[in-house]
Amino acid sequence: MSGHSKWATTKHKKAAIDAKRGKLFARLIKNIEVAARTGGGDPDGNPTLWDAIQKAKKNSVPADNIERARKRGAGEEAGGADWQTIMYEGYGPNGVAVLIECLTDNRNRAASEVRTAMTRNGGNMADPGSVAYLFNRKGVVILPKNELSEDDVLMAVLDAGAEEVNDLGENYEVVSEPTDLIAVRTALKDAGYDYESAEANFVPSMTVEADVEVARKVFRLIDALEDCDDVQNVFANVDVSDAVLEELDA
Repeated sequence: MSGHSKWATTKHKKAAIDAKRGKLFARLIKNIEVAARTGGGDPDGNPTLWDAIQKAKKNSVPADNIERARKRGAGEEAGGADWQTIMYEGYGPNGVAVLIECLTDNRNRAASEVRTAMTRNGGNMADPGSVAYLFNRKGVVILPKNELSEDDVLMAVLDAGAEEVNDLGENYEVVSEPTDLIAVRTALKDAGYDYESAEANFVPSMTVEADVEVARKVFRLIDALEDCDDVQNVFANVDVSDAVLEELDA
């Protein structure tokens, strides 16, 4: 799973220096709306909504925006869109597998945007199922290290169903089955450990190693996809070593 850890680290670093805050706000607001519509508008009774709200708060989304999104999703306020989740599959440079998760109220627009971003940045769309098998749906919790050791985290989450704890540099990543995600984040809260995000993500089961040139092209493709209004998440099975990351940063 080392490739996955590196990808998670890379994704985290990318997110941390991502200046497209308006884009990020829109994604987080959508997540809140969908969570409220799916599981009800009370965060205490809807862990997915609670986590969506916490993530928005940590990313400085204004409280008014958060509350309006919750109300729209719960039907307490008019104006909520009929969001649909659509997955697109494709290949990036060097055969890197790419999964694109969209949350949209217009399937045709989403398909067109994703196709354009792929073809303009060295990617190709793939048939449904041709890439998805290379990924597993997992519960992923990211928490800051602070003074915690890997053993501290492991002891807190082991009985809750966690499969592994990965060291991502400044953070730990706890991986579990999606059905154990709520139990894992509850165990961390009960232990008094603050976490940054808890969500179901797609984790690659096998990875493709990338040199600097390939990594640069793959990240350019991912940036273009993430620029699409309907794209919520992009997952890739690229393995970028620390040395390559440092070279890219330089």
